[in-house]
Amino acid sequence: MERQHQCRRTVGDHEQQPVRVEAETLHSRRLSYYDLVMAAFVTILLLSNVLGAGKVAVIRLPVIGDWPFGAGILFFPISYVIGDVLTEVYGYARARRCIWVGTAALLFMAFMATVVVALPAAHDWTGQAAYEQVFGQVPRIVFASILAFWAGEFANSLVLAKMKIATSGKYLWTRTIGSTVVGQGVDSLIFYPLAFWGAADWTNDLVLQVLVTQWVLKVSWEALLTPVTYAVVGFLKRHEGVDVYDTSTDFTPFRTRV
Repeated sequence: MERQHQCRRTVGDHEQQPVRVEAETLHSRRLSYYDLVMAAFVTILLLSNVLGAGKVAVIRLPVIGDWPFGAGILFFPISYVIGDVLTEVYGYARARRCIWVGTAALLFMAFMATVVVALPAAHDWTGQAAYEQVFGQVPRIVFASILAFWAGEFANSLVLAKMKIATSGKYLWTRTIGSTVVGQGVDSLIFYPLAFWGAADWTNDLVLQVLVTQWVLKVSWEALLTPVTYAVVGFLKRHEGVDVYDTSTDFTPFRTRV
């Protein structure tokens, strides 16, 4: 009862020392920044898929030379950073809701892109070919991308929530990086074989090479962002006034109720 009383006194107050609470005690309580973090999560997710997925960029590395990479890798891992923040600050259930919102947004984006690309172009409009190149989607790749995101994010959130309990909330970096290793691993293991195995110009060795390369790059990129994650988590915990633990949480992914 005292813990719940402390939670009621501190939630919503600015710069309060965060109080440890069990996730189920929050229920539908309003939290000041949760909606904004969800909006950031979905925004990064959609933009990284729209603006980054279709471009192959190149960077010149010492000794190695030119190294091509998908431009989306620069920003897509940020969605995992925000996923870490959501689970660490607000708990698994609220992160789960965001993952489902993101999945629904991806599905609608895929549907909208398919319809818009398929609409007959005006006879004097010359941009159809470029539009199809950028926004035209291969169903197999779209399906692989959405499924990989869904499974990878849930694996990431589950591992982080479990590790938080195991470490008693200490060593944040171990669970942000550890959950990313698992989450990005699940994402890559689903996406690349499902999208490219047996496809033209994709040998099995190339699929495996790209899978491992992208996984290492994504994990490394998020590890570099660890100081940013610490700063954001600290800010949100102080302003929300709570430190959420998922000791008794139902970890099924197939629900959206918090």
